[in-house]
Amino acid sequence: MKDGSRRPSGPEGAGGRGVGRRGEARGAGATHAGRAAGAGGERLEGRNPVIEALRSGRPLVKVTIAKGIEPGFAAMVRSLAREAGVPVVEVERSRLDALADGRNHQGVMAVGAAARYFEVDDILQMATAGGPERDAAGGAAGGGEPLVVVLDGIEDPRNLGAIVRTCDAVGATGVIVPRRRACGLTSVVARASAGAVEYVPCARAANLPREVERLKEHGFWVFGADAGAERTIYEVDFTGPVALVIGSEGGGMSRLLAEKCDVLVRIPTRGRVSSLNASVAAGVIMFEVLRQRAQKEQRELAGRRKQGGQMEQGKQRGAARGE
Repeated sequence: MKDGSRRPSGPEGAGGRGVGRRGEARGAGATHAGRAAGAGGERLEGRNPVIEALRSGRPLVKVTIAKGIEPGFAAMVRSLAREAGVPVVEVERSRLDALADGRNHQGVMAVGAAARYFEVDDILQMATAGGPERDAAGGAAGGGEPLVVVLDGIEDPRNLGAIVRTCDAVGATGVIVPRRRACGLTSVVARASAGAVEYVPCARAANLPREVERLKEHGFWVFGADAGAERTIYEVDFTGPVALVIGSEGGGMSRLLAEKCDVLVRIPTRGRVSSLNASVAAGVIMFEVLRQRAQKEQRELAGRRKQGGQMEQGKQRGAARGE
């Protein structure tokens, strides 16, 4: 696999999350801030809290508006959400009543992210710098070699949480998820990750195929998980900078994203059910990445020890000869 020269790599400037305009929304009446507007993964209800959250750049999973609200206000919400990269969902008012804590939602509600989102540039910078800052457990998977996990439309928050938890276990550099048609960093994801969302950088991207191309430009080899692939995960080389693409629970990877992958790989199975749950498949592949890199480290360490021993023996022979 990966024979020949590596793609050129180099850091790009880190792009922090921009802070938008602040100010009051016109024509907004009384508000209700939901359970706890400042708590990650909680709901924001009412026009002022939602508008100000969008303007301030606060990480939001989505905004929900009721059908039939004033067209001018709906247009303002959509415009601010578009600038912030936050999806907007329109539902019947009765549905919003059921979702909200009270009836003072004024036709709009937002869900705050359970952890802050990073930019893809941040993850690229971490990768070129040797991985995210971590505690004594270490950096990126395999002693500093970057591993970025790209998730193509994971919709189940428990699957996303389990994948993030595994990313933390193997020391992955970060996770990239699409802005739309995918689960965000909700409180359910945070619980399923056992708190790993606090340690694994997660970035949202408007165009996953474009970000995969950027990863290639930074020297990554991109592997896509596909049950129909010819090669198994035990037949490829996962050492060096690796990006792993995992498809959605039902449809797998999109065709365009699969075409962007350097190699498609599958997990060999012997049972009657040919496919695995997305989080299970991601875990199996990530630990194979870790295994290969650990073996590489052991070989390199053994080589250094052998070389050091040979040099020491040479010194001893020289001393015995009076050299």
